[in-house]
Amino acid sequence: QVQLVESGGGLVQAGASLRLSCAASGGTFNQYAMGWFRQAPGKERRLVATDNRGGSTYYADSVKGRFTISRDNAKNTVYLQMNSLKPEDTAVYYCAADILAVLTTRPKYWGQGTQVTVSS
Repeated sequence: QVQLVESGGGLVQAGASLRLSCAASGGTFNQYAMGWFRQAPGKERRLVATDNRGGSTYYADSVKGRFTISRDNAKNTVYLQMNSLKPEDTAVYYCAADILAVLTTRPKYWGQGTQVTVSS
C-alpha cells in the first residue's frame, strides 16, 4: 500500500511561486508513475501534470510553461514547482501515483490534498 503526503500549499499573491512536495512510502518509488491533480471549488478534479515511469512528462495546457513536475527517487518525493501563479490556479492539489507506466486520470493512490490559494 502506497501512502502519499503532500506539503507546501499556502496563500500567495498572483505572480508568486510555490513548490508542492509529495512524499511517498510503502512502494518502490521509481516504479510508479506520479502526478498532480487539482480541484477547484464546485469543479471536477483535473489532471495537472504527470511524471511517468521512463521519464516522460505531461502538462495540462493551462499550466504549460508555468509549472514543472520533477521527482527525486532518492527521497521518494515528487515536486510541483508552480511559477507565475494566477487566481484561477486556486484549488486543492492532490498527489497521485500508480504502478502503471503512465499515470491515467484514475490513479490508484491519492494523497490527502493541500490547499493553494492565489489572491489577485
